[in-house]
Amino acid sequence: MALCLKQVFNKDKTFRPRKKFEPGTQRFELYKKAQASLKSGLDLKAVVQLPPGESINDWIAVHVVDFFNRINLIYGTMSEYCTEKSCPIMSGGLKYEYRWQDDNKYKKPTKLSAPQYMCMLMDWIEMLINNEDIFPTRIGVPFPKQFQQVCTKILTRLFRVFVHVYIHHFDSIINMGAEAHVNTCYKHFYYFIREFSLVDHRELEPLKEMTERICH
Repeated sequence: MALCLKQVFNKDKTFRPRKKFEPGTQRFELYKKAQASLKSGLDLKAVVQLPPGESINDWIAVHVVDFFNRINLIYGTMSEYCTEKSCPIMSGGLKYEYRWQDDNKYKKPTKLSAPQYMCMLMDWIEMLINNEDIFPTRIGVPFPKQFQQVCTKILTRLFRVFVHVYIHHFDSIINMGAEAHVNTCYKHFYYFIREFSLVDHRELEPLKEMTERICH
């Protein structure tokens, strides 16, 4: 029997503090609008489209933060099955391997285990979305010129979480009864990145067959 989303995604509440939007802000109102559309059962392709009169950067910012929260929780539900022993390399099957690089400790692409990669990734995204110079929350403060470029990098790396989960741990998701929820989250993510051309099509190759099957 399938568990409800709340039961599944509350199994590890301490996995990572979630970024929230401040009530009363434009970003919060946009977030509520996006959530209302999702819950209304509208076609996900329509849900991701930019509402008339809204800023594209605000719309992207809201979704990047929301996807971070959702994907972070999805990984958190099955992180006990993703260990140094089971996943010594961050990969998507035998064909794809993902190496970590940042501007601090890892100056060059470095081979990490999947749990290490995920930890570095979530810390890195959290640092970026809490950086006022990149994700400004104050009224009247503009987004930086490189904002969409930063979001592309975040979303590209979040896509790799889906790749790893679907290829290496989907049995665990099925056993938890969360398959439908993960699929819906993936479809929402996929339609969004395609709507605004935010992830290079070559990055999508590992899940191409599955995507063609569930994203009509």
